[in-house]
Amino acid sequence: MAKYNYNVIGVMSGTSLDGIDLIYATYDVDTNWDFKIHYAETIKYSTQWKTVLGGLVNQSMNQLQAIDSEYSEYLATVISTFIKTYKIEDIDFISSHGHTALHQPQQGLTYQIGNQQILADILNKNVICDFRVEDVQLGGQGAPLVPIGDRLLFNNFNYCLNLGGFANVSFDYKNERIAYDICPVNIVLNHYVAKLNLEFDDKGQLASTGKVNKDLLLQLNALHYYREQPPKSLGLEWVDINIFPLIESYNLKTEDILRTFVEHVAIQISNVLVEKNTRVLITGGGVYNSFLIDRLKHFSIVEIVIPQNEIIEFKEALIFGLLGVLKKRNEINCLKSVTGAKRNHSSGKILIPKNRI
Repeated sequence: MAKYNYNVIGVMSGTSLDGIDLIYATYDVDTNWDFKIHYAETIKYSTQWKTVLGGLVNQSMNQLQAIDSEYSEYLATVISTFIKTYKIEDIDFISSHGHTALHQPQQGLTYQIGNQQILADILNKNVICDFRVEDVQLGGQGAPLVPIGDRLLFNNFNYCLNLGGFANVSFDYKNERIAYDICPVNIVLNHYVAKLNLEFDDKGQLASTGKVNKDLLLQLNALHYYREQPPKSLGLEWVDINIFPLIESYNLKTEDILRTFVEHVAIQISNVLVEKNTRVLITGGGVYNSFLIDRLKHFSIVEIVIPQNEIIEFKEALIFGLLGVLKKRNEINCLKSVTGAKRNHSSGKILIPKNRI
């Protein structure tokens, strides 16, 4: 008999390095998809792990592979603790994104650490992971992957916008799902507040005290990426090459950098949300930056909807759980209209503990 409900642990680590997001959820499919999140938690990274993960793009492939092994073991420990803490017994499988180390799809390369066999062996559970590789092999961007979840789980919104390390958007256009990265957000903002020994700019208060540098703003808005047509995606490498050197060339106070970049983000996002009388679901850590949301409302013509905290913080982990369910069912979880791949496909690999093989 076909299975119609799945109990899954979804795991996500994003480029903003906020930590590892874990959810335990039930997914039900009948004529429509539904879900219930039972438990959710974010495990913050230690200073050491933040340093390691923040410097992955500078490592050799041999160094990355060594870090991959260590991170896979660490991830297994984190997931195991989550299971024990909430006394979770009924688990069909674990669905994990891992952490992006390299993302250069134009060169046929994407590498997420934390997807090694040892993950399944330590947990003694089936693990579905490594969702980006096949798409890149099929000529796609390997990102974003969340839009299939937007379509299936949040189809009562015209746009789904996530404000994490990067801002990415998902929406239907001419009966196809379109999605792409709009611009960097927290990956830049957090980088500069870290110089003040802060993890993030609480509610955007620091940014609100700064002044917009109009010349820098003009140069940021003129970056070539913003004129490219989707499918397209961004990574830390692009920020290292295009954003940080540009900002550093101005020798500004941190508050002015933050203020200018918030304005840049709000403008770029508003350039995408252009349909009147439409509803936008906004999730991700950037939602808590009240100043950024205010600037976005200033430039936008859409209705902005901010959901309950559970969805704000754990939507991506929830959807990576769904990607695992779709892979398990051998159903499409990666859309060519989003990534530019040659075809729609069911992406990811399934790790089976060695003692079960």
